[in-house]
Amino acid sequence: MAKLKNRWLIATAAVGIHISIGSVYAYSVITNPINALLGWEPSDVTSAFSVAILFLGLSAAFLGFLVETKGPRWSGRMAACCYGLGIIGTGVAIHLASLWMFIFSYGALGGIGLGISYITPVSTLVKWFPYRRGLATGMAIMGFGFTSLIFGPLMAYLFDLIGLSNTFYVLGCVYFAIMFFSASYLEAPPEDWDPAPPVGKENKAATRPNKPRDLAQLTAREALFTIRFYFMWLMLFINVT
Repeated sequence: MAKLKNRWLIATAAVGIHISIGSVYAYSVITNPINALLGWEPSDVTSAFSVAILFLGLSAAFLGFLVETKGPRWSGRMAACCYGLGIIGTGVAIHLASLWMFIFSYGALGGIGLGISYITPVSTLVKWFPYRRGLATGMAIMGFGFTSLIFGPLMAYLFDLIGLSNTFYVLGCVYFAIMFFSASYLEAPPEDWDPAPPVGKENKAATRPNKPRDLAQLTAREALFTIRFYFMWLMLFINVT
């Protein structure tokens, strides 16, 4: 039998992916330098961020099946390619002063990478931590939100040191490397894998002959016919709004 991977290392790899894509939260750091260098309207620069968030949602919704069919390693590597190339393409767009290329690279291509890499670690971690799903997903999302504290000052420093285009070249390569190698360790647990419940939950788990069937076991088509799906969707919609 193949050696079972350490689920805490998988959690660490998931955090690595989310730390990379979380740099999108530091977007405000790049708006003024781009405006000063190229003279674009502020609304034009911020439109790339809007497009990126749009494609994040679309790719997460409609490409999520790739995580299940191709596996988290494949989808994570594809996300690394999309996001890394999107950031590098952003540097090329700034060098060429091309607004449409800027929106396509950062917004569309980078947004697709954002969406796939956002859901790949989360959907994998909930399988490795069936009794601690909140903890597992929280660790990954923590990396996504914490990143602006790291990359915001770093980006501002690099802008002054090596210029805008070169900064995006460097960051694109760094993001790609972190995401690609982190995704290489991701793997779903065996289907019959059932870890021991946390201390204090052994008796409760022993009295249940089977794991409870919830939305984690439903297909997308099955989930659409449950009222809970629409309640959760509404909660997320209000949250994002």
